Amino acid sequence: MSARPRVRTFRRDDRDQLTDLVNSHLSAVVPGARLSVNSVLGSLERQPDEHVVDPWVVERATFVVESRHRVVGAAHLHRFTAGPEASDDYRDAGLVQWLLVTPPDDEDPEQSTEARSAADALTAACHAQLAAWQVRVAYADGQLPFAGVYGVPEQWPHVREALVRAGFRPGEHAETVLLAPTSALPHALPVPDDVALRRTLGPGGGVRFTAHRGTETAAYVELDTTLGRAERQAATGGTAELVDLSPGPGSDDALLAGVLAEARAWLELAGVHRVLVGTDATDHEEIAQLRAWGFRELTTVSRGWQLAAPNVVR
Repeated sequence: MSARPRVRTFRRDDRDQLTDLVNSHLSAVVPGARLSVNSVLGSLERQPDEHVVDPWVVERATFVVESRHRVVGAAHLHRFTAGPEASDDYRDAGLVQWLLVTPPDDEDPEQSTEARSAADALTAACHAQLAAWQVRVAYADGQLPFAGVYGVPEQWPHVREALVRAGFRPGEHAETVLLAPTSALPHALPVPDDVALRRTLGPGGGVRFTAHRGTETAAYVELDTTLGRAERQAATGGTAELVDLSPGPGSDDALLAGVLAEARAWLELAGVHRVLVGTDATDHEEIAQLRAWGFRELTTVSRGWQLAAPNVVR
């Protein structure tokens, strides 16, 4: 007999099972990625890295779904302020920040039925919470507190199917996430005599490596190296995120590769073994260039998920 799923509010004694659920979804996208229990619990209270959007959140809710006395799914929701400080898209909006469920096993009909029932019970609870909040619009995402895991990754077809059954539809935008071992990045390259390389704190808070020609910026690369702190790391070691790169006017890929080689040397000194980057999935030229620099594709994520029938949440 199939077990009937039960949805309830998250309790602190769920923390280990929730962390296991989060880490299993993480590791399907980024090899070796994991979060500590404290990091998962902290992310339910606030998102300090989201310094623009997080202050607009006025209420949070976390649900788990149980089947056979085991947590088999969870969802975390945000309600955003209706005040003028929020942007138009976020004002008076609701967001399923992430929804994670045990995937169905199509070779086991009973387990498959139970898994889909649990997912549907969880999305029904999300609908009920969004309706109680009376939000203007409802979004969904899969953003976990680890770089490179956001949107709905292609490795989570069970999550995508659950959201679609619940009335959510993806937007048109998709991004490709790539990863490179630091050792695969360009090695030291000769720099033209008229170019000077400098390392500074970037405006985004990362470490910026810039090639200057006189007073002009010829190219730059910025890396976020704060991802490797103990509670947010991959099993293989420190991870950095390539948050920005740009060739300046009249620059070329060779100069940008030289800047990246300078960054590589710094990352090796910092004990950072891997670098992540996300880019527009339709920008085939940039993806090809990243491949040439040692990156490989991890996933493509669909973004902009929105509830297709707004009256469901009113």
